[in-house]
Amino acid sequence: ALRLPGLHGYAVEFSPYWPGRVACAAAQYYGIAGCGTLAVLEQNEAGIVLLRSFDWNDGLFDVTWSENNEHVLITSSGDGSLQIWDTAKTKGPLQVYKEHTQEVYSVDWSQTRGEQLVVSGSWDQTAKLWDPAVGKSLRTFKGHEGVIYSTIWSPHIPGCFASASGDQTVRVWDVKAPGVKLVIPAHQAEILSCDWCKYDENLLVTGAVDCSLKGWDLRNVRQPLFILLGHTYAIRRVKFSPFHATLLASCSYDFTVRFWDFSKPNPLLETVEHHTEFTCGLDLSLHNRGQV
Repeated sequence: ALRLPGLHGYAVEFSPYWPGRVACAAAQYYGIAGCGTLAVLEQNEAGIVLLRSFDWNDGLFDVTWSENNEHVLITSSGDGSLQIWDTAKTKGPLQVYKEHTQEVYSVDWSQTRGEQLVVSGSWDQTAKLWDPAVGKSLRTFKGHEGVIYSTIWSPHIPGCFASASGDQTVRVWDVKAPGVKLVIPAHQAEILSCDWCKYDENLLVTGAVDCSLKGWDLRNVRQPLFILLGHTYAIRRVKFSPFHATLLASCSYDFTVRFWDFSKPNPLLETVEHHTEFTCGLDLSLHNRGQV
């Protein structure tokens, strides 16, 4: 464990390049007021150490590593902007994109090779598409009728991403197509998180304020493939395992992290109660099987 006094973590993401290196997006005062910090952490024999930190004048809510440069990160913040940081430099940020008009709660860098695309999702009800080499957004996606909490690229289909919203829907978009590809009325509550299965391009999971996780087959969205119950407060983030097709992890405002295998009759594998506050950020390592 590593303590960041005065800061509340909103998102964590393992580096795709360095085993044991983690970026954390954090905010003061639960993100309601104050500043934000990007903390880059590294695990070594001594435990977890703070490698570098960068401050921003508003809370940071999400972070994503570059897929083409091991030192570059993008964060999203409460002032409607995205920041590009270079961990090899002490000063920052390299660039700031400010087009959203409200909090940017989500940012994700595409993992499909051959494209360098970033998607952001905001409380202004829009998602925006970016090429980090271009100084302005390439496109704005409108359609949600509530705030967007999560925007996640498909790991399988180039140019395809999903967005989860307070309007109780998840939407699937294709950056080359006009309008929305698919609308799933997934919960009767705000949806705070979604993720794609790493082994099945048609499988998406959602986590919501109704304390449930639901799995969706994009070819038939009338009924969920599975429903996972156990959390006692809103589910803040859900992630599929990079190593197992049916394993996923979720974290919640009930202070817990839970591990699930939706193929089992009793899907809840483990409940971890290490945190004493809202658990907002969660990631599973691509390098070390079982490291969360």
